[in-house]
Amino acid sequence: MNRILGIDYGTVRTGLAITDELGITAQGLGTITSNGNDKIILKRLAEIVEQYNIETFVVGNPLNMDGSKSQRSIETDNFIHKLKSRFNKINIVLVDERLTTVEAHKTMNYLNVNNKKKKQIVDTIAAVYILESYINKK
Repeated sequence: MNRILGIDYGTVRTGLAITDELGITAQGLGTITSNGNDKIILKRLAEIVEQYNIETFVVGNPLNMDGSKSQRSIETDNFIHKLKSRFNKINIVLVDERLTTVEAHKTMNYLNVNNKKKKQIVDTIAAVYILESYINKK
């Protein structure tokens, strides 16, 4: 069964989430720390594509609140170009992610996650929200 991978791209950290085999639920798959080196992200994604038979990448699009492109949105576009070059047989879908990080922080606050741990998991939780929003629209 083909799976869908959610990506909360960031130049420092990128959160990942994956669907179950039926494509019904999303769960966190961890965070890649790349510190500006997209090759690190692409290498990890190649391993995940191989391991899980990924058919679609769902990438969060960090627009400004008014819907205009942000600097992060432009960086994400550049990353998507690299994704298309490297994984030309995988569908790439953009999802509005404007409030996912806010929601991730609310969830962590509700669960009393300590600040040090928050930094490590916020991107993964945001990736889960991105993937869930895509699943719910399907």
